[in-house]
Amino acid sequence: MNDHTTPPTPDAVPGPTPALRRVHGIGRITVALLALAGVAWAARAVWEIRLAVTGEPASGPPDQGEGVHRPLTSLENSYHLVGDVGAATALICAIAFLLWLDTVRDNARTLSGRPPRYLGFWLYAGWVIPVANLWIPRGIVADAHQDSAPGERLPRSVNVWWGLWLIGLISGVGLMYADDADDIIARAYSEPWMLLASDAAVIAAAVAGTFVVRAVTAVQQRHIDGDVRHGEASGPAGA
Repeated sequence: MNDHTTPPTPDAVPGPTPALRRVHGIGRITVALLALAGVAWAARAVWEIRLAVTGEPASGPPDQGEGVHRPLTSLENSYHLVGDVGAATALICAIAFLLWLDTVRDNARTLSGRPPRYLGFWLYAGWVIPVANLWIPRGIVADAHQDSAPGERLPRSVNVWWGLWLIGLISGVGLMYADDADDIIARAYSEPWMLLASDAAVIAAAVAGTFVVRAVTAVQQRHIDGDVRHGEASGPAGA
């Protein structure tokens, strides 16, 4: 027996592997909210069609310039309400999507044993920092899938979803548009087809997003279900 054997240092002892976080529940909620956001945005589009068909009042657009606003028509008032409901739905959907993305990214780190390419800061800032928001959010989703299922092809829905999202974003009337409701009303009177094309991209992105969430969730759920079955087999009955 060698009395001079150096005992292993604490750093040499591997720590416990973090448990995978449950993803099925938040995935289902996110899918439902994405679908609801798509319906809310479709309602906006219907109201914009109504505005275009009705035509601009003789008094001109709601914003008359130099801080002057004329009284809104009943249809314009109802568009404000529909827009507020859509914005609230989109905000709740965004929160759920970020919670889901945080969960799948943590699970991907556990499964791959590697830190994520984009640190926690980018999970939120990557959506709003100009230029970076053109690829980082997609990269986080793609990395989560590939780290969870190495060797598997990235679902086509990821690229479809991201392309549609960018169309809605760049067009200026997506989920992060800069115009207020009165400006959108004026655009519905003057250029409805551009507005509706952008709305269609946002609605389609919400639909494609449901397939993205389901695909990444399913990949990770396979690992979670496998861990559960392994744990049951290692119990008294399995022993």
